[in-house]
Amino acid sequence: MVQATNGNQTQALSDLEYDFITVLQNKAEAVKAYDAYIQDAQQANSQPCVELFQKLRQTEVEQVQEIRRHLQQVMQHGKM
Repeated sequence: MVQATNGNQTQALSDLEYDFITVLQNKAEAVKAYDAYIQDAQQANSQPCVELFQKLRQTEVEQVQEIRRHLQQVMQHGKM
């Protein structure tokens, strides 16, 4: 973890690291929510809705992967 000094306070995470972690958490929660939405659409026997939710979920998964790569770079180098 990067130790950034801000006045008299020492931060465990930089603002940028915190931002990426927060976005990553939100995206992970979205992926989990889409799992429930897919199940609901399956129970409603609505294949078009299942497919749309799966497509949206996949987009979130791809974004999670990209965010993770950026976060790793930021944590290693302090920036991109």
